[in-house]
Amino acid sequence: MFKRMTESIRVFITDVRGEMKKVSFPTRAETIGSTTVVIVFCIMMSLYLSVIDSFLVWLVAKII
Repeated sequence: MFKRMTESIRVFITDVRGEMKKVSFPTRAETIGSTTVVIVFCIMMSLYLSVIDSFLVWLVAKII
């Protein structure tokens, strides 16, 4: 039983090493570009939602 568990751990570690060799990490420029896109999108969405929320508050105030 101990031998089978040790062998399965060894196979797992070997598989992990093999998969890690296939991983490609983004370059610094790609990371900065993606981060910029996310930040700009978050700012645009927050402005959009703020405008929609303000409009709905105004609309509800007019109705009530």
